[in-house]
Amino acid sequence: MAKKFKRKASSMSFSISKLFKKISKMRPSTFLSSIVVIAIAIFLFSGGLYNLAVRPLPSFYSREFGFLFLYPRLSEQFITDSMISAILYALGVTGLIVIYQSTKYAYKPRQAYMMFLIGVCLLLLAYIYLEVTIRFKMGR
Repeated sequence: MAKKFKRKASSMSFSISKLFKKISKMRPSTFLSSIVVIAIAIFLFSGGLYNLAVRPLPSFYSREFGFLFLYPRLSEQFITDSMISAILYALGVTGLIVIYQSTKYAYKPRQAYMMFLIGVCLLLLAYIYLEVTIRFKMGR
């Protein structure tokens, strides 16, 4: 019985050390880690921590204005404020990525130019809509 236990214990420690070596040598892909970093940045910029800490309303209905999806002041926000800003930030990041990808098509100038224009349009669209929402919240 003692020999069986020693054999199982020694093989178990060998398999654990082998697993530890695999885990220590493993490297995450750069694509996956960049996606995670971008997602965390968008979450933080769009006010995700505020939503977790304060727990605001999703939206508001008033007889005078109907449904309000954007809080009319800069001091607070609805959850839909965060969702709208997260979507617009993601649109802007997508535009930047498309602009970057257009540089990889130097041998196809037409495709590179079209991708560049699409990326610039996405980036400008996100910027304009973010400015409009901020101006709406400021009351201008």
